[in-house]
Amino acid sequence: MCDLGWKSLGLLELTALPSIDEGRWAPWIREADVFLVDGGDAAYLCHWMRQSGLAALLPSLPEAVWVGVSAGSMVMTPRIGKDFVNWKSAAGNDSTLGIVDFSIFPHLENRHMPENNLSSAQRWATDIGNPAYAIDDQSAIKVVEGVTQVVSEGIWKYFP
Repeated sequence: MCDLGWKSLGLLELTALPSIDEGRWAPWIREADVFLVDGGDAAYLCHWMRQSGLAALLPSLPEAVWVGVSAGSMVMTPRIGKDFVNWKSAAGNDSTLGIVDFSIFPHLENRHMPENNLSSAQRWATDIGNPAYAIDDQSAIKVVEGVTQVVSEGIWKYFP
């Protein structure tokens, strides 16, 4: 990431933020142009985004770009679906931030994740209760001013 020619690059550890005065880290968040959020566990990520205060700051950053990878994208959706709940939140459900109005089934047809196939995605979409996309690792979902567009060199499917 450092070789992309960015003016600066910072790392934010969400689990540490609750122990640091918000006045110390929030200005850096407000000045950031892009947030690159990697994968992992979307429920855990959502929990710490809320606990840290980052989730509350996001609506005040309309010009910032969010680049999510796997769980980093899923956390922006209303729900991830029970298939993707690994870490149990205190609420005990699969709800996430709901910044976008659709859910994401990631890594479609990934050879290292044979369970992430189209039939599993269709079953997942039936239970999710809102519009959803299943996307492979060569696809992305772009949302600008409420307009959603799939950018892909791979395979994807929309479930209305």
